[in-house]
Amino acid sequence: MPRLKIVDPATAEGKVKELFDGPLKLKKINIYKTLANSPAALDALTQMGDCLAEGVLSAKEREVIALAIGENTGCEYCVAAHTVVGKMAGMSIEETIAARRGKLNDPKLNALATFVLALHEKRGWMSDEDVAAFRDAGYGDAHIGEVIAVYALNILTNYINHVNQTEIDFPEPPPLD
Repeated sequence: MPRLKIVDPATAEGKVKELFDGPLKLKKINIYKTLANSPAALDALTQMGDCLAEGVLSAKEREVIALAIGENTGCEYCVAAHTVVGKMAGMSIEETIAARRGKLNDPKLNALATFVLALHEKRGWMSDEDVAAFRDAGYGDAHIGEVIAVYALNILTNYINHVNQTEIDFPEPPPLD
């Protein structure tokens, strides 16, 4: 059961109403209704996501990060949500499962998952070898910066869902075998 108040978009006021009537018009999902308790947090999440969508990482690459981190932190809400969004970004269901495991068949996406999971495990204290392996897979400095930003965005969503025990409003993802 959710621990935080769920803000009803129909009765929202001020900045939250602007967000639900604007960029979140088609995204009235439980995580946003929870973050709406803080207009600043909801706005930050929205703006950061919009900015990162214009960056060097593809939608598929951002979803690999979200699925790998969501599974690693145990965020059932984010795994369910990003399984749906990953499919919308062109991932097969098998790729969403592989991303959750951090082991993809595509060498470049696998390097991405390996890098972001190392980033998480090492709390940012990456070795020269970690960075070199990521670069060897075809990624550059802009990618490194964006991976860290996408990671931070996903930690925000994972943790708000952990604290809130957000009710999942997405289809259940396939189990890991």
